[in-house]
Amino acid sequence: MYGVKLRIWGDYACFTRPEMKAERVSYETITPSAARGILEAIYWKPSIRWAIDRIYVLKPVKFDNIRRNEVGGKIPFRNITTAMHDGQSPVELFIEEDRQQRAAMVLRDVEYVIEAHFEFTGSEDNNPVKHKEMFDRRAEKGQCFHRPYFGCREFPAQFEPVGKDAKISAIPESRDLGWMLHDIDFKHGMEAQFFHAQMVNGVIGVPPFREGGGA
Repeated sequence: MYGVKLRIWGDYACFTRPEMKAERVSYETITPSAARGILEAIYWKPSIRWAIDRIYVLKPVKFDNIRRNEVGGKIPFRNITTAMHDGQSPVELFIEEDRQQRAAMVLRDVEYVIEAHFEFTGSEDNNPVKHKEMFDRRAEKGQCFHRPYFGCREFPAQFEPVGKDAKISAIPESRDLGWMLHDIDFKHGMEAQFFHAQMVNGVIGVPPFREGGGA
């Protein structure tokens, strides 16, 4: 098991609670699935999958209320299937005709350290040293496949690797975060899995993700 530590920070973040339907309300911290998405934005290969071990919260939890322009609808599924069959039908959605302004409770001034490791998916590309060195090199240079973001693309995430012997100063706070989204089980009907998150002295321990069986 080869582990990595990555410091991430930004001005705003929104890790939307799925139970909030009309308006966006963020979880109190980054979720494991969002952390995985940031790692994949920096380094993704089909031969590995990222597993989040711990999340260190480096700044106090602060909320802010903002209003955001969002699209009210989505492209009908039948339009997509028609375009796939004939190769000519347009797949489009006009923002000006479907714009809605909604309130959102987001996080402000966030900073975390993600501690994670990668596991092999069963393909032939299973050289752990190569993958670890490639991730470290990309993180040090600020390289990414697409700009990592904190829940919504308009909230970009800055990142840098954490040195092996660097001290991580998490906030001295403990709280029960309740049920939090762990990740999506893509192999079993896109089922969302949750876990009971506890922050102890600024550190959230993340249980292993088990496909088809919950956390």
